[in-house]
Amino acid sequence: MTTDTFTDALDQKRARAGSTDEAAAASRRWAWWGVAAGILGFVGTLVTLVNADDPTVDGITSLDPVTYHVGGSAGYLAVAALLVTAAAWRARVARLIPANIAARVVADGLTASAGALALGYGWKLAMGLYLDGGLNEGQFDKNGLFVYYMLNDFGPFIGWLGVVVAAGAMVVLGVRQRVVPRWIGFVSVLPVLAVLVNGVGLGVAGFPGMVGPLWMIVTFGALALRRTTSGRA
Repeated sequence: MTTDTFTDALDQKRARAGSTDEAAAASRRWAWWGVAAGILGFVGTLVTLVNADDPTVDGITSLDPVTYHVGGSAGYLAVAALLVTAAAWRARVARLIPANIAARVVADGLTASAGALALGYGWKLAMGLYLDGGLNEGQFDKNGLFVYYMLNDFGPFIGWLGVVVAAGAMVVLGVRQRVVPRWIGFVSVLPVLAVLVNGVGLGVAGFPGMVGPLWMIVTFGALALRRTTSGRA
């Protein structure tokens, strides 16, 4: 299907549903869940990032459990927001173009990240739980705490890979198919290239967590604020 035919098909479906500019704007409110996921993920991953001055078995016991607790809690909420965003994308966008693989990949990427990040942020909460000052302090020795510290090195970061894959799908939807504004497609190239260079190229496994939350904020904020009914998401 060519881009023009593809866009016409979306217009016809919305016309049959009686879409108006106001209704279309209201129908995009779901995209704020994506913004929320990005903000919460930014807090859970980067704002509450903990690097010990002495990253040894003896040096990590004095870390602040509150920082881990706040980060893990924000991360859990980000996971919930990612799942809502994925479900809303399927209901509001993918259903209009059921045969479009890229549209499906967006939802699947967000869902994949939610599953992986549930573990990553769970480890962050657990670290706060077992550190001195946590609810279960003293239940793990220094070696056990160090295992959790190492899990948190990349745990809240690598799970964002699914979001970066979703960004790659958004490149296709924007640049080639014009389902979303073309500039969103071009912006979505950036996190993909960043992960390819730093992750695949240099082996920095956690780089998806550096760019994934920011991409969510920009992309879904733009979708939420769009006012036209041009047959696009």
